[in-house]
Amino acid sequence: MSRRGALFLVAACAALVVAAIGGCATFSYYGQAVLGHLDVMNRARPIEAQLADGATPPELRAKLARALEIREFATRELGLPDNGSYRAYADLERPYVVWNVFAAPEFSVEPRESCFPVVGCVSYRGYYGQVDADAFAAGQRAEGYDVFVYGVPAYSTLGWFDDPVLSTFVRYPDAELARLVFHELAHQLVYVKGDTMFNESFAVAVEEEGVRRWLARHGDERERAAYAQQRERRAQFVELVLRYRGRLEAFYREPLPVDERKAGKARLFAEMAADYRTLKAERWGGWPGYDRWFERGVNNAQLASVATYEERVPAFRALLAQEGGDMARFYGAVKRLAQLDQGARDAALAALARDGTPAATTGPDAPRRVAAGARRARRPAARRSRRAPPCSPAPRSCRPPPDRRAAPRRFPTGMRTKR
Repeated sequence: MSRRGALFLVAACAALVVAAIGGCATFSYYGQAVLGHLDVMNRARPIEAQLADGATPPELRAKLARALEIREFATRELGLPDNGSYRAYADLERPYVVWNVFAAPEFSVEPRESCFPVVGCVSYRGYYGQVDADAFAAGQRAEGYDVFVYGVPAYSTLGWFDDPVLSTFVRYPDAELARLVFHELAHQLVYVKGDTMFNESFAVAVEEEGVRRWLARHGDERERAAYAQQRERRAQFVELVLRYRGRLEAFYREPLPVDERKAGKARLFAEMAADYRTLKAERWGGWPGYDRWFERGVNNAQLASVATYEERVPAFRALLAQEGGDMARFYGAVKRLAQLDQGARDAALAALARDGTPAATTGPDAPRRVAAGARRARRPAARRSRRAPPCSPAPRSCRPPPDRRAAPRRFPTGMRTKR
């Protein structure tokens, strides 16, 4: 039996044992995850074989060849893992590989977490079938939670398996294809159990830098301009979401009667939708990329999903700049941050996002110096500087995509194991 197959069976057995302890609902969840992932892996076929097959359509052949170029670039230029991931192709015959479900309380922007052995707690649940995802979402709504369900094109098994290129994203524009591959490989490099925001924000920072370098080397002016415009719009969307997330977080802390809380919540979400329409009309020329995200009415779960992927990205950008753009040094600094307890890690990242400190994340005593910087970051703002304190960080879950641009999501089961 191959190492990959043996690991899969071990993980599957462990998942089913835990599921049996947890009850029928948990057993069913792990069961769909194991069978769903096994189906993906069974469909995978080496890309080299696909390229040699005369029956492969020309358009697909060109995209697969490009995917291999991107894969080689990821290791050669970005220092991402050199393994079997993204060297095979699987046609799933469906639009998404999984559907993620986010849930948040009626008066909170914090996502409800699901906890699994080994991987820890994550801010969402992933299902290989849309029917199963919708059924779980319906149960969460019945319990009074705000819920957000969306399809995603890719996930990472964190290096336990050779993740294939999927039909759900292979036909994306080159920059988007590269973004997904870089993002998912980044998860194989650094993963902190139970800290979704850290993991996702790190991977987003890697994808951003990776796509910038890819386009500088392989893109033309049109592609670079299109990607720059997309990033600008994405940043404006994220700023809008996080701004209202902060306002709602503050509002929910007020000791108000339930009726007033409901009315205030509705008012703030209505203002957010109006601001989106203004942004779309005045700055995007009517571009409808996020219309679907707003079309059913925004709720707390959607805000939580954006925060998970975006809130810590500025800190990782600052850290990369601090390391002079050197990817190896950047990864080393990130791994040292990952060694800290979550409180110290959060404080260090907040300091990085605020003013680029702590600067001492290299050298043999870096963990001690980073922890010291984190302690300073936790002191009252008046003692550190006269600047206004940063917005309070909060867990985020999904990276909501504009139309046709679903964001990558992690392995959706308790088998999402750290390498």
